Amino acid sequence: MADQDQNTRSVTLHPLDSASGYPVCPGLFDRNGAVPLGYEGAVSFTVHSAGATAVTLLLYHRGEEKPYSEIVFPKTYRIGSVWSMVVFGLDISRFEYSYSVDGPWNPEKGLLFDRQHELLDIYAKAVTGQRIWGKKDDVPKYRARVVRTSYDWDNDHQSVPMEDLVIYELHVRGFTMGKSAGVTAPGTFQGLREKIPYLKWLGITAVEMMPIFEFDEMQNCRHFDGKELIDYWGYNTVSYFAPNTSYCSEQEYNHEGDELRSLIRDLHAAGIQVILDVVFNHTAEGNEDGPFISFKGFDNNIYYMLTPDGNYYNFSGCGNTVNCNHPVVQELIVECLRYWTVNYHIDGFRFDLASILGRNEDGSPMEYPPLLYRLARDPLLSGVKLIAEAWDAGGMYQVGSFPAWSRWAEWNGKYRDALRSYLKGDIWMAPEAAKRMIGSPDLYSDKPAEQGRSPRGYLGYNSSVNFITCHDGFTLYDLYAYNGKHNEANGWGNSDGADDNRSWNCGEEGPSSNPEIEKLRTRMMKNAMGILLMSRGTPMFLAGDEFANTQFGNNNAYCQDNEISWLDWNYCDKNRDILEFTKGMIALRKQHDCIRRDLKAAKCGFPNISVHAGTPWNALITKDTKAMYVVYAGYDENTRDDDIVCVCLNVWWEGVEIQLPDLPEGKSWHLVVSTAGEERGMAWKRVVMQPRSLAVLVAESYIPPQR
Repeated sequence: MADQDQNTRSVTLHPLDSASGYPVCPGLFDRNGAVPLGYEGAVSFTVHSAGATAVTLLLYHRGEEKPYSEIVFPKTYRIGSVWSMVVFGLDISRFEYSYSVDGPWNPEKGLLFDRQHELLDIYAKAVTGQRIWGKKDDVPKYRARVVRTSYDWDNDHQSVPMEDLVIYELHVRGFTMGKSAGVTAPGTFQGLREKIPYLKWLGITAVEMMPIFEFDEMQNCRHFDGKELIDYWGYNTVSYFAPNTSYCSEQEYNHEGDELRSLIRDLHAAGIQVILDVVFNHTAEGNEDGPFISFKGFDNNIYYMLTPDGNYYNFSGCGNTVNCNHPVVQELIVECLRYWTVNYHIDGFRFDLASILGRNEDGSPMEYPPLLYRLARDPLLSGVKLIAEAWDAGGMYQVGSFPAWSRWAEWNGKYRDALRSYLKGDIWMAPEAAKRMIGSPDLYSDKPAEQGRSPRGYLGYNSSVNFITCHDGFTLYDLYAYNGKHNEANGWGNSDGADDNRSWNCGEEGPSSNPEIEKLRTRMMKNAMGILLMSRGTPMFLAGDEFANTQFGNNNAYCQDNEISWLDWNYCDKNRDILEFTKGMIALRKQHDCIRRDLKAAKCGFPNISVHAGTPWNALITKDTKAMYVVYAGYDENTRDDDIVCVCLNVWWEGVEIQLPDLPEGKSWHLVVSTAGEERGMAWKRVVMQPRSLAVLVAESYIPPQR
């Protein structure tokens, strides 16, 4: 299936006026941005500004400093706050464009109009000025290109339920930038594309890409200890509609995004969905001292939350806060997500600091935020995943209470915290850890209908994204190699980054030559990865955790474009044991539907999910519980038999005996996973869980030996 050009419209317009020597006529007022019309070199340019008194289109020859033409929008080419003009006789391959917007200058009222500023089209589909990664201009000049889209997707649309996803969070550049990645186009969309066979082999079913919208990695560039530190992560959006051109292996003039589309198409062909990490809570324009890129110059007092004296509220921790619930900004966000869904076939979006999306224009929390409701009910977005990071830097923490309307899932930060603590032996966390493992029913069941939470029994199928590690914090290896963060390389005297890591170095800080410590660390990593993949809810882990990649104790590597952040693929061989273990656990999760969702009632009478405090049907998990197990059960219509899985966890430093439930006649427990290295095979009713270990048992048919 070939995409229709989403930027064109089958309409024929004719010149009516002349402006700066170009024939012009009123444009497509209901289509934001630059729209090529496909005849006579006609392009419709549409912007909107409530406070502007004049708008000028600036045309540049590619790469030149000064515009070769300045075309003022005729006053009659305005309807309401929208300015729209078709310019004829343009060759889209030969120019770049920006805008000059005039109007009142009154900072105390949030009005920052200045015709001297060259402003990037807010709806630009491609951005110049950031093509070469890490190139710093004294004064960045962002300009836009007109993009013509035509791409053959080959009918790749698909839909996979949340509970069937295994999400793999990655940074496009860092994933293949290291030499050990062995790709021909390191650090790019093409480099990631070359790694698809590995991802398919591993078994993950979704990649969650850290920001790929155009961002300014050189903002706040600095040098420390001989290294250049930049905004490597990319939570610093310049343009919401344009892919980051420095992630492309080749220049894409006027068809920007095709390399990304090829990556997405091939991921889909491999059965892997694509989720984008999107940043609508703040922009790269920063605070009062930040640059003018676009929003400040078009309508500063609309796009940002401002204090009564015209300064910026900073609920993002990054200088400004986008005014998400203003109708104009709502429209921008909805149009952006629709654009990526239609033109890039994106399967889901993870919203950075999503609680900001629920704040009113004065910064106060809203009970029923209109933007969140609109996204939940938008028809074009009805098939994509919406995942909230349900907190912000202003103190809102909404895990379990984020307004969902049966559509929004959440990064379950409470899962991370409880499991990190319990796994390292904080047994007083046992009651909460048990609830997190079975889908956090206390958070995602029996919520008021107005919030759209699930009815009883839903148990977090689609609500809880479980994770122990992500980009923000320790890697899985570092979680068991460091008691504290080691962010000295960031240049802030180790003051940045979280202090509440709930980590344990297993007896020695950092790399160890002690084989017993390294053996223990491997077991702890397996326990964490194993329980994550055996928990109810959608599992997510950080790229590289499957082979024990390290960031050398840095838990806030946002500025490290080097070996600290780049994956070291040599660990695939060095740590083959945990890599194969992770692959096996993903496969085991896929094999047993009862782990992922409620099936029909099991014939044996077992409930769908039950928690046992070491003895059968004893659900009393206390702050002294050192070992517990969860049993998943249900009737599998494919096998026409009960599917029963038992996940056992001992977090104590000594062995703990547990007693398994009786199975129906003809079935017995079989050990299929043991992080303590025990042999697989039939297990007895009483099992001694080895110190700090995970075991998974499956009910299988038992044929007694012939006498």
